Amino acid sequence: MHELAITQGMLDTVLDEAKTAKAKKVTKINMVVGELSGVVGDCVQFYFDIIKKDTVAQEATIDFKPVPSQLKCRDCGTEFHPEDNLWICPNCSSYNMDIKGGKDCYIESIEVET
Repeated sequence: MHELAITQGMLDTVLDEAKTAKAKKVTKINMVVGELSGVVGDCVQFYFDIIKKDTVAQEATIDFKPVPSQLKCRDCGTEFHPEDNLWICPNCSSYNMDIKGGKDCYIESIEVET
């Protein structure tokens, strides 16, 4: 259910930026969503379709740009994308990892008509 709060925050930001730009209409929102962010794009889309009504974003679409998870082994320094959620280093078989990427969730850009 945290997607509702994320979607509301995203829409608030979009509407603030549209107002600042004196936009008549928001046409597209480009969002970056990491594999490890915990955000489900379908849920964000569902809530967005409900809460965008009667705003300058009512006809806007969301384009989700997925970011894969990226891990780094603390023991040997190998960076890799884990396969099948196995957080094991493919080089040295260590489980000692740092997350290097894939936790992102942000608005990359907003397309508007002025």
